[in-house]
Amino acid sequence: MNGKFIITRRIVSTMLVFAFFVQACTFSLFNLPSLPTQPTSVPGVVIPTSTPYPVAQTTFVVTLPEPLQANETLVIVIMDEVTGLTLNAQQYPMSPRDTLTYTATLPIVFNSIVKYRYIRQGPALVFEDTSLGTAIRYRLHLANGPSEVQDIIADWGDKSYTRPTGSILGQIYNSDTNTPLPNILVSAGGVQYITDSLGRFELSGLPVGTHQLVAYSLDGLYLPFQQGAVVAENTATLVDLRIKPSRLVNVTFLVSIPPDTVPGVPVRLAGNILQLGNTFADLSGGISTVADRMPILNLQSDGRYAVTLGLPVGTYIQYKYSLGDGFWNAEHKEDGAWVLREFIVPENDVTLQDAVATWVTTRNSAPILFETSVPSVTPPGDIVYIQFKTFSWLEPIPMWPLGNNRWAYKLYGPLNFLGSFAYRYCRNGQCGSADDNQTVGIDPPGRLASTSLLGQDIQDTVNSWKWFENPEPVSLVGATINPRSVGFVAGVEYQSTYRPNFSYFVPQTFANTKAIGSNLAVLTPSWTYTNISPLRFSTSPGNDPFWIDSAIMVSQARALGLNVAIFPTPHFPPTTDSTTSASTSFWLNAPRDASWWQTWFTRYRAFAVNYADLATQTGAQFLILGGDWVTPALPAGTLPNGQPSNVPADVEAQWKAIIQDVRSHFRGQVFWAMPYTKSNLQTPVNFLTDVDGIYLLWSIPLTTNQTATKADLANEAGRLLDNEVAPLVSLLNKPVILAVAYPSAAGAPSGCIPNGAGGCADFSSLSQPAVDNASVSLNLQTQADIYEAMLTAVNARSWISGFISRGYFMPVALQDKSTSIHSKPAADIFWYWFPRLLGTVP
Repeated sequence: MNGKFIITRRIVSTMLVFAFFVQACTFSLFNLPSLPTQPTSVPGVVIPTSTPYPVAQTTFVVTLPEPLQANETLVIVIMDEVTGLTLNAQQYPMSPRDTLTYTATLPIVFNSIVKYRYIRQGPALVFEDTSLGTAIRYRLHLANGPSEVQDIIADWGDKSYTRPTGSILGQIYNSDTNTPLPNILVSAGGVQYITDSLGRFELSGLPVGTHQLVAYSLDGLYLPFQQGAVVAENTATLVDLRIKPSRLVNVTFLVSIPPDTVPGVPVRLAGNILQLGNTFADLSGGISTVADRMPILNLQSDGRYAVTLGLPVGTYIQYKYSLGDGFWNAEHKEDGAWVLREFIVPENDVTLQDAVATWVTTRNSAPILFETSVPSVTPPGDIVYIQFKTFSWLEPIPMWPLGNNRWAYKLYGPLNFLGSFAYRYCRNGQCGSADDNQTVGIDPPGRLASTSLLGQDIQDTVNSWKWFENPEPVSLVGATINPRSVGFVAGVEYQSTYRPNFSYFVPQTFANTKAIGSNLAVLTPSWTYTNISPLRFSTSPGNDPFWIDSAIMVSQARALGLNVAIFPTPHFPPTTDSTTSASTSFWLNAPRDASWWQTWFTRYRAFAVNYADLATQTGAQFLILGGDWVTPALPAGTLPNGQPSNVPADVEAQWKAIIQDVRSHFRGQVFWAMPYTKSNLQTPVNFLTDVDGIYLLWSIPLTTNQTATKADLANEAGRLLDNEVAPLVSLLNKPVILAVAYPSAAGAPSGCIPNGAGGCADFSSLSQPAVDNASVSLNLQTQADIYEAMLTAVNARSWISGFISRGYFMPVALQDKSTSIHSKPAADIFWYWFPRLLGTVP
């Protein structure tokens, strides 16, 4: 089995599950789907999931950094990631062995993976964190027999300690094929890391001592592995792990639901692995599972619901049935307690027969039916979501379509809180971006509802959608367009912002991309800088797509006939300064000494190689390195404020080595992304000779005259292309693709959009889900005019090898101020130009 086969196996397994949740809005409320005429089929062995599993008595022994106060106690908390880590946690008191050592013995299901952490209880609850001050989501333990687990608490959330630390470095391999494995969660001491394409991980800042090292496959396709690892002061413990792949068997979930369930609504399966909607991230309100990523069960002729999934043998599954996600409208016991079912996937096909006792948590609060009418301009493919707020806004839930722009959702529970709560509507799950105009923003008050002993039917009307109030058309003007030779690319680059619920809408995004005549989709998968010094740069669940998510996106794009480019793009720690971009803040706050730079180049090389491997294994045609954000790391690098960045003397050699390493992993076209600046064009860095082409990031001023016409803009674009870009093309003798980004905002042609504070707004600050800057004026026609002018200039210059529109917002159409062209007038410009440039339309 080679690496290509491994990634294909994962894609097929996950996409089969994704196919089930695509059914989510094929049902209409009160309009039952056609029922099969045959009785329910029950394949394989039938097991009622109430059958108890054997348990392993597990003793947890933890060492504290200092003794507890007299009014404090210590508890171990067993976490439930299906409901939400903080929403159904089970606390168990620990007993002291001495002032620094505490213990508790718990029965843990044999061969299960338990997620847990420690809390100090006193006047307030204090959670443990790492020595770097980052929160511990949970620790992992594989209960493969009676055992004693030794843990060390590095730090508390309200205190910091200076203590010796070390790290664990290593790689994860397939034990059968010896190939490295991405997408594996590695954990020790509560520190977690998602492995890259070479199976690499790094767990830093661990207290000196012995830690439990666990490797866990997010999709269960590899059996978990656990061993002790000794950490010494200022030393990296090197560990290579080999984990065993598991084969798939068919598991059929067959469930009967309460008779008061609304007929025909989708029943979902929420669980603790990727295929069952777990994102392994802290999402809104502490939720980790997302309804859009959960399988949908099919209604059977006898009224039960069923779905058959291929699941890996030996995987510990926690799951529940839901009409929403793991929290809202999930099943409960008769007494209102949460249900969390569990089983371990057996060696053979099996059917699990279950019954949902109730969807409600209390008989003191009756279910509430929400019905809303939405504007007629709502795109026909959109899904309306409802989002609820109790202590905070939680993840939005897809509503049920009634037809004729009407949607409904019946909330059964949990309603065991009395009084009022807030809710709101949004499109395609993008609450905070695609909102009902009555409840706009990240944290609006929302509409109000109250619990009641009697059932309620709340009737609402969404009068208009934010950023889609009255979609503007565009008047197209015919032009004589010169078809380009084979090899010309025309397409869109997608915004790097990512949320796990984007996955549901990606196929429609690619269909839209294809519909405007594109032949190239530029994906921008990311890693996140979670710490500047010491530097931490890796996959951050919830903010960055997992390897498998990116692989599926490439597969979906290629299935529609699109070529694919992968442009790895980082995310940066957020900044509280609204006048400074996150990337600028990152560079200005970095120490940039010799040691830091060496780490930076090592991390960037891993980042580039990771996505080179992804491109190879998925069949992507292009890999794009660089970007405007790497300017401080280039030869003679400067910071955003113009000061020298103190790059190392061998910086040129560092970049050449990275490109050489990338080429050893990827045989396709490697392009370098660089921003259009005079210095870049006049004195290009030497290593550009090692790449196949230039991806020129173009957002430069085209005029200072507010009354400039499209012809004026086209003329200026042509002048810049001839005088500044053409010489670079001649010098390098390499193709240049223009990657163009202009927002739909007043002032865009000048390159300076007033930010209301006396400066110019960073174009990225206008992208969703950023808070709207009211000082910036929306102007959709300006964006369309700029793109038409740019295409006119390109049309007259056959030496330009491609045209890309940057910043496309994947999940929803918004006529906002951003650079996205999704359903804006500018998209119609491309719909006219792209097919003619490519010669597919005469």
